[in-house]
Amino acid sequence: MKSVLLAVIRVLSWPFALMPARLRLGFIKGLMVLDSRVGAPADALRRQFQLFDMADKIISERALAYGEGEHPKHRLMRYHNFFVDNIEPGSRVLDIGCGYGAVARSIASRVEGAHVTGIDSDETRLAQARGADNPENLTFILGDALQTVPGETWDVMVLSNVWEHIDDRVEFMGQLLKRVQPRKILIRVPVFERHWHLPMRQELGIDYFSDSTHYIEHTVREFDDEAARSGLSIVSKTLAWGEIWAVCSPAAAAPGKKADSA
Repeated sequence: MKSVLLAVIRVLSWPFALMPARLRLGFIKGLMVLDSRVGAPADALRRQFQLFDMADKIISERALAYGEGEHPKHRLMRYHNFFVDNIEPGSRVLDIGCGYGAVARSIASRVEGAHVTGIDSDETRLAQARGADNPENLTFILGDALQTVPGETWDVMVLSNVWEHIDDRVEFMGQLLKRVQPRKILIRVPVFERHWHLPMRQELGIDYFSDSTHYIEHTVREFDDEAARSGLSIVSKTLAWGEIWAVCSPAAAAPGKKADSA
């Protein structure tokens, strides 16, 4: 269905392509301005945010095409460095929710002597991960992280844009810690305080998540609280590119204890 839709778009787009770029953009901007003047400001803002989200998806799709299948954000944000720089040589690393394996490949390729295993429940993404040019010290497993994690010793557990996709995050992390028993946990999540658009959207009563499958986009305080209640101790925390990058270790306190509000 998607391929048919794209074919129709290509056919319909050729007359539009004959127009100069400045004229095309002016036409689109004019339509947006006209729409923004219809109804109350709050209603207009809700529609404009919808347009913003549509544009963002199109930009991301074109960015993937530009990157020939790999999103340029990996290269531009350099967030792989956060994981690589915080993993010691020779570590056994488990990448939870590895997707198509970009972070796992970086760790396996750049951390000397590392043994990396990526696990994901999405068959399509995992097939893409397995089909890439992977080093010998990298393997992938299809399955649920709480059920199919190999019974081995793990030094580092990685969750890169994963925790926000879980509904009961405290229970999930607590179970992972019991099953994996890592020395170090590296977490990357989007942060709520990244732009004024998010509290504005929240005030307007519209979706403010960057992904429809997210259950939360943490404030810094929410992240600290959930980490503590999940049995994590935050060793260091960086705010970069609208995200929280945290180095954690298993806490001495039992999961369920609420973080200090001081």
